[in-house]
Amino acid sequence: MVLTHTTNHTYSHPFPTVTLAFFLRYYSPKLNPFSNHVLSTDTIDSHVDPTTGRLYTTRIHMKKTRLPSAVVKLLPSSVTGGGGDKSSYVLETSVVDIKEGWMKTESQNLNYTGVLSVIEQQHYSITPPDQNGSGTTSGSLGMAVPRPLSPNTFVTTTFCYQSKLGSKKHEKAVPEITEVGEEPGKRRFGDWITGWGAKRIQSSIESIASNKTDDQLVKSRDGMRIVLERLRNNGVVAVLRELRRREGKATLTGD
Repeated sequence: MVLTHTTNHTYSHPFPTVTLAFFLRYYSPKLNPFSNHVLSTDTIDSHVDPTTGRLYTTRIHMKKTRLPSAVVKLLPSSVTGGGGDKSSYVLETSVVDIKEGWMKTESQNLNYTGVLSVIEQQHYSITPPDQNGSGTTSGSLGMAVPRPLSPNTFVTTTFCYQSKLGSKKHEKAVPEITEVGEEPGKRRFGDWITGWGAKRIQSSIESIASNKTDDQLVKSRDGMRIVLERLRNNGVVAVLRELRRREGKATLTGD
């Protein structure tokens, strides 16, 4: 079973500024105070397709996060690794078409995927989600030309939650340490799953995660709003210059 959660939001900023804010949102807690949980961000690949002019980027974020506390309490420590803060990795891919005025992004967790897989898909556009068609219009010669710059950017966010806990593949991946003479931990984990019912546990985990979506989206949008306001008030060049100055200072001081 896959549980989905979809919302729409509008940023009162033009599309180029919103896409820049997206890539800068995890740059520093000084720029976005809601990014304290992000420990590092690395760009794996970034290139422009020479034919379409689209920018393709792959990044990996290391975040100071763990499974929802309710999930940690529900499952054995052999599965969750116990409580406390833990670092996890999130893979992010994005495609930006600045001419047509849209950006598609996808983020997914790389840890605890057997317990809970979370995929976040976003579609940013210069047109509202209820309007069909691309971000271009046809000129007098039938050639596609960019539409006038819109003061707003519309984004549709979809979260997909899926738990595979209890499947045979996952049971093999979670052996439990046992004492001499005891039954293998894998079997005891299987007995625990059988007692609760795999489908019931999976559904509970997906529901717990989905219920936290609204709170996560509020924080994410607040962070984007702060970055956007700083870009608007100080200008893109000034913000980038200050970030580069701080980055250079940190390198020199060894921070």
